[in-house]
Amino acid sequence: MTTLSLDHVAVPVRDVAAARRFYEEVLGLPLAVAMSGDDWDGRAWILLFFDLADGRQVALSSFDGPARTAERGWPADARHYAFGADDLAPWRARLTAAGAAFWEEDHGAQRSLFLRDPDDTVIEITCPPTPKLARSASVEGRAAADRIAREWIARPSAKLNP
Repeated sequence: MTTLSLDHVAVPVRDVAAARRFYEEVLGLPLAVAMSGDDWDGRAWILLFFDLADGRQVALSSFDGPARTAERGWPADARHYAFGADDLAPWRARLTAAGAAFWEEDHGAQRSLFLRDPDDTVIEITCPPTPKLARSASVEGRAAADRIAREWIARPSAKLNP
């Protein structure tokens, strides 16, 4: 069996021009590929692919016509897209220079900067990158992760809400 690796993430956007400015100018991601068509479930569509440093991509998708629906009852940043960085200082400086509003959180082993793109999608820049952190996890750390996951799953309230 072959293993999978992340190819790209797709972020839905409404205002393609504003989103392109944000991903190119604020995050500094170069536009690599654009595709469009007129029949994705009957809607005209566009995909914009932006290159990441590791060779993967972020794809922005936009469609004519659909209304955006809000997540009900979830924290505003429950759904977000995270990018890894080896150092947050240059990102703090870049976001400040771009006039982007952001907040920072300390997660113990990681620190993260959070900001919103023009469609209110939460973007996280985390240090160290999660894959590096996961690779450095000890056997004891993995056992603790398994215990925490099992305890959560066993909770009566852990069932998904309809």
